[in-house]
Amino acid sequence: MTAQETQSKPQAVAGTTEPVGHHPGDEHEIPSYESYGTFDSLKDRIKLHYNVASDYYYSLWGQHIHHGYWKQPNETKEEAQVNLINLLLELSALPKSSRVLDVGCGIGGTSRFLAKEHDCQVTGITISGKQVEIAQRLTLAEVDAAAVTAGDTTAAADDQGMIKYPSGNSSVRFVELDAEKMLEYFKQQQQQASSSFKCVWISEALSHFPNKPLFFSSAFELLEGGGSKSLLVIADWFKAKDLTPEQEQADIKPIEDGMLLPPLCTADQYVEMATKAGFKVLKGPMDISADVLRTWDISWSLVSSPSLWAFAISQGRDGLAFLQSFRAMRRGYANSTFRYCCIAFEKQ
Repeated sequence: MTAQETQSKPQAVAGTTEPVGHHPGDEHEIPSYESYGTFDSLKDRIKLHYNVASDYYYSLWGQHIHHGYWKQPNETKEEAQVNLINLLLELSALPKSSRVLDVGCGIGGTSRFLAKEHDCQVTGITISGKQVEIAQRLTLAEVDAAAVTAGDTTAAADDQGMIKYPSGNSSVRFVELDAEKMLEYFKQQQQQASSSFKCVWISEALSHFPNKPLFFSSAFELLEGGGSKSLLVIADWFKAKDLTPEQEQADIKPIEDGMLLPPLCTADQYVEMATKAGFKVLKGPMDISADVLRTWDISWSLVSSPSLWAFAISQGRDGLAFLQSFRAMRRGYANSTFRYCCIAFEKQ
């Protein structure tokens, strides 16, 4: 049997905790790999995916659409997701009250956490207008609730879209923006201060970007200089080093296809690109694969509704490939071909 034939049939995943019994995913073959053509067409597919699926993401995962980091086995996925943010804060030692650019902010969970819990002024960017809409709605509701508790006025965005929390200097805003255009966008802001950040934060988004060297050089330019240490904080998905062509085909290609990713990098390749852009490694790469893989056991259980699979299929082959890639993620972790790492860089 060829690797492609193996890929086309759902397989039990060794070393995982998949419940024994029927799952709707077992009724559908894993679509064969489909080339994305050009990088622009890939970005169009990514934008469409998040515009269509973000409400489902929120209903299944909550406000934090990223891996959980389990420190204790009895922690909930929500606690584990917050653990991951706190781990990145620990690695980077991000000062409180920092100006942060949250790249690929999703529906704003991390942006709100950094604002509320770390007194930061956060700008979140995402390629999806739907995600901006959801992020703003959730933020206004959260700030309204905090305002009522504090006896303050209700929340409203200022003329720059910034939503202020009732205590401290914390605030957050969301912008629909292709991250590959972020340098141009922020440099065009009227005040230079608005285009200079203490930290660029990116969690599970850089793997989507076709031009990763451009991201690193843009992040370097957008960070404060002048002797003040600024930070680039990354959590992302990687492939392991030195994989065979057979491992790439069986484990990595289904992830790239279903998750709408250009070819995955190794963590060392990120370090190399960041160093060329002028960054120095502060901490990492820290491989926490063993502490996050439970995310996909939980995710596979969460997508056990036949109606969800029917909706995915109604969206075409990308919808089915996305759900079936959950199985591929679990297999990649089990085979140690797919990795999860955190890295903190500094600009001085």
